[in-house]
Amino acid sequence: MANNNCEFRKVIHEADMVTPDGMPLVWVLRALGFSNQKRINGPDLLWRLCGILSQKRIKTFFYGGSENTIDNLKKCLQKFFPNLQISGMVSPPYRRLNKAEDDMYINEINNSGTGVLFVSLGCPKQERWMAEHKGRINAVMIGVGAAFDYHAGTLKRAPIWMQNCGLEWFYRFISEPKRLWKRYLVTNSLFIWGALRQLLLRN
Repeated sequence: MANNNCEFRKVIHEADMVTPDGMPLVWVLRALGFSNQKRINGPDLLWRLCGILSQKRIKTFFYGGSENTIDNLKKCLQKFFPNLQISGMVSPPYRRLNKAEDDMYINEINNSGTGVLFVSLGCPKQERWMAEHKGRINAVMIGVGAAFDYHAGTLKRAPIWMQNCGLEWFYRFISEPKRLWKRYLVTNSLFIWGALRQLLLRN
């Protein structure tokens, strides 16, 4: 997507940190010489950070997901991280916000004293949202993809063996074929071509 969209490429390049969410990315990075590279995916990252944030008593805000998702997520987090200071949870509308709505959410996040803001809007929406709000949100923003849904139990995650084999995308595809077939057909093909081209040119 970044290769084919200059606007999104700028978003990725200007992020403070970009991590490899999928195993195919990890394999390519290892082939390029980063032998110790591990997968850093949204659901696992959120879970590990919540443990750290609860110990350090850092206020944490959650932005994204449906009302049902964030209700279930809150129950889950309170059960496993009773000391986690949840400063707010917002389920924004599934459309572009107008300025008044956007300002309202920004003020709510900033006025809460949040230290870390988890953003779960899906790619590329969450990356664009964080880029647009850089300098306006007084917190560290971390995009975590579908993490809210996984931990809330509204989406079932692929088995560990499929995750480790780089087949989590296939599990998601068979779970939602009508919605995801075109996305994976196009993006996976482009990724394979781009990865092979990069590896061949390097050698």
